[in-house]
Amino acid sequence: MFIGHYALGFAAKRVAPGTSLGTLFVAPTLADLLWPVFLLLGWERVALTPATDPFLNLTFASYPTCSRCSTSCGPATARARSRSPCSW
Repeated sequence: MFIGHYALGFAAKRVAPGTSLGTLFVAPTLADLLWPVFLLLGWERVALTPATDPFLNLTFASYPTCSRCSTSCGPATARARSRSPCSW
């Protein structure tokens, strides 16, 4: 899952070589960091299901926001275009 996010950071490095690679990694990962907020707001839905593996108890019912490529590409492109140092 995270390999695709970091691939966007590497691809953006070619477009904006002056931007730090760390910044380009944080930008596409931001969607994963916002996912719990979207879940609490009701924009995305999961269901708890019993499973033998304690880490796989979530069944994703609806996740229209975080899984979109545009959710990852948008912040990464905006940060790469700004070429300003990351302040967070």
